[in-house]
Amino acid sequence: MNAWPLSIKKIEDGKNLLILFDDNCEFTISAELLRVEGPSADIQGHGGPKIIVKNKSDVLVNKIEEVGNYAIRIIFSDDHSSGIFSWDLLYDFGKNQKSYLNSYYNSL
Repeated sequence: MNAWPLSIKKIEDGKNLLILFDDNCEFTISAELLRVEGPSADIQGHGGPKIIVKNKSDVLVNKIEEVGNYAIRIIFSDDHSSGIFSWDLLYDFGKNQKSYLNSYYNSL
């Protein structure tokens, strides 16, 4: 995947991110998905099982920070801020959001 984001902005007061990629794909990705499936070690279980993060349907994106020219860090309304969201990961989340969320809801 070589798509590059042209713009990333929070919308609906941080409930979603709107991302436009240079291949003309545009995705609205929920803050909930970003929070519960984020790449941080404390969620993905690096060194142990994946953690199911609960009760995040009301979480918001408070701030977006650039990380080099390859990713962003998201600061959420619950103060979680670990994990680096690469362009490839954001594209994957955008394309497969329904599948990720269905899998997450089924695991609760």
